[in-house]
Amino acid sequence: MKYPDNLRYTKTHEWVLLEDDGIVTVGISDYAQDALGDVVFVELPEVGEQVDAGEGVAAVESVKTASDIYAPVSGEIVEVNTDLTDQPELLNTEPYGGGWIFRIRPDNPADVEKLLEASAYREFAESQ
Repeated sequence: MKYPDNLRYTKTHEWVLLEDDGIVTVGISDYAQDALGDVVFVELPEVGEQVDAGEGVAAVESVKTASDIYAPVSGEIVEVNTDLTDQPELLNTEPYGGGWIFRIRPDNPADVEKLLEASAYREFAESQ
């Protein structure tokens, strides 16, 4: 499993990248995509939607199960990855690249620092 050090993580298996412009990019971790199996559908959130940290904002369906994707921080959804509509398998093949799910403008960018660092997430994921 890969857990890039430049990302933060949640205990619900989302990864978070705070971009230079203050926008947060969100996807699911390598651990999550492996647990889900082959992803066949992604329900994306609405651009402009205001969300709270911990709120279910998207959903992923795989051949095995369905799973909610949670907002790691509170803020406004500013972009979604429409490539996932036709290529949901990007979550499996590129979980940290082309498989990002949405971007959010956080109400408080410092909230990102409260999320798990890669080493802590690795320990958490491997104990599951």
